[in-house]
Amino acid sequence: MVLDAPNALDVPNALDVIVGQAEAVEILRRTVEGDRVAHAWAFIGPHGAGRRTTALAFAKALVAPSGGAAAGRVDRGLHPDVHLLGPTPPPSNPKGTPAIRVENIRELERLASLKPAEAPWKVFIVDEAETMTGAAPQAFLKTLEEPPARTVIILVLSQARALPATVLSRCQIVRFRPRAAEGTVALLPGGAGEDRERALGWLAQAQTRGVEAVLQIGEAVGRDRETALAVVETCWLWYRDLLCSQGGADSRLAVFAGKADGSGRSLDEVVAGLSACREAWQAIQGSVSPRLTVEVLLSRLTKAA
Repeated sequence: MVLDAPNALDVPNALDVIVGQAEAVEILRRTVEGDRVAHAWAFIGPHGAGRRTTALAFAKALVAPSGGAAAGRVDRGLHPDVHLLGPTPPPSNPKGTPAIRVENIRELERLASLKPAEAPWKVFIVDEAETMTGAAPQAFLKTLEEPPARTVIILVLSQARALPATVLSRCQIVRFRPRAAEGTVALLPGGAGEDRERALGWLAQAQTRGVEAVLQIGEAVGRDRETALAVVETCWLWYRDLLCSQGGADSRLAVFAGKADGSGRSLDEVVAGLSACREAWQAIQGSVSPRLTVEVLLSRLTKAA
């Protein structure tokens, strides 16, 4: 059964969780409340600005306007009318460079041609859209030129020039700014404290239990690039706090106030930790898998502990 169009009074339930992106939220709120939803969107901004989090919140506002169990299924990736597409290695080479290939776009086209299973809309979120390779952008352009009814496609990418202008010209562009929090730029995806606490817990486990914990954490991260970014950036912020502590900086500058004490580590160890974080960041921006990036980083930080 197809539900009625979203009720304006229900929309804030989904979008109010987004902080630090007032302009983007206002654009999305107005378009849903006015039932003038464009069929294609491009969420453009730096990693950690909350682009994917906002895309999922937007999807919930469209497919689960009353919240409840349907919204919960969106959060768990189980809603039949919300599809998340991201880069994956080639089927013939699991260790190959992750990308969005033409066969992925063909599958998106197939799913988009179907009617919504139960909601007013179908939503497709294409994460890291800049990784489209070969004929994928051209294939995607066909979908944008002939959009199926009640279908919304959201491209999540870091730079406008990462995709052909012919693709972006058919999208409603929403720009995201770097988040500011606790006196510094909040680098973590979504800026969520839960992500930070989990990453800090993993760092502590790795430094306490060694290789066994590192491998378990790597398995938990898997191919999830956002989770890997959260680990890398949390570790960087942690070692930044250690450096500030050793240098006698004002405690108010600390991201993890009252938690990072640099007295147990030498300056060389702290600098080595920061260097490991920087190299991990560069690796994950390239073709290194999220799991391997996290495992190598935590292994290096374990040795530096």
